[in-house]
Amino acid sequence: MTNIRLPRAVCAVVAQVLRGSHTPLDSLFLTAGAPGPPPSLSHANKWKDWLFRAGNDPNVDSLSVLGNVLEEFMDIGPMEGSEDFAGWETNRDRVVQVLEENGFRYYRGGRVLPTGQTPEEVQPFPVISGHPGPTKPAEIDELLEILLKGLRRAMHPLTHRRKGAQALSFSTEYDVQDLLHALLRPWVADIRPEEFTPSYAGSSTRMDFLLPKHKVVLELKFVRDRTHAKKIGDELIVDIDHYQRHPDCNHLWCAVFDQDHLLPNAEGLKTDLEGQRSTKDGSVHVRVLVL
Repeated sequence: MTNIRLPRAVCAVVAQVLRGSHTPLDSLFLTAGAPGPPPSLSHANKWKDWLFRAGNDPNVDSLSVLGNVLEEFMDIGPMEGSEDFAGWETNRDRVVQVLEENGFRYYRGGRVLPTGQTPEEVQPFPVISGHPGPTKPAEIDELLEILLKGLRRAMHPLTHRRKGAQALSFSTEYDVQDLLHALLRPWVADIRPEEFTPSYAGSSTRMDFLLPKHKVVLELKFVRDRTHAKKIGDELIVDIDHYQRHPDCNHLWCAVFDQDHLLPNAEGLKTDLEGQRSTKDGSVHVRVLVL
């Protein structure tokens, strides 16, 4: 991870070209990797201060955050000839200019690099000598965290496809589960979707994904509306009670996909459910990610 201070001029221009209300831009910054929580500032100051803070946090890859924030704006403009195109083109050129003036360059796909460095020099994982591609993360937990936190970015090229190709939508739990399944398959050989748990309280339930070699279960919840948001915690409590009875479930990853920010208390949900959960019937370590 490399943290590089982001000049205030860069932060200011990026903040000026972004469009949207607080909720979608909060989501953009958080999924881009900006350190939370969001600053409690006005719309005029919030985004530039948040970027500047990312550039001063030693635990943040500031250029990755900047590239992720800019990706959709830079790569997907209005239709050429439309009334919005000229304004977008002007703002895009402003971003390119301020980056170059401060020693950076933007590359398609959300990559911002120091001037003189090319994308080919950047590797997402260490490369073994003589091996042409990236190596697998050392631990299953590392892999799952990368894939789950990257779901929104993985959706982007599928929802904004090239000219003439039909865009995909991710409007249901099954849509997101299928994407996660596809991302897992190159890395995990044995993936068992919809495996039943042992019966508990007169019923059993289906796991979204069981990875038996790693004794891991993945459960993905899609928040449909405000009423459903209030029930997510209760649903996960029931799931945990079922899963801790399964002989191949030592670790449970609960990913809650809350694209419209409907959960009333996401941090409280994580605090209440995460950690080791044990009863006389079994034990499971629970990890909760709110996406």
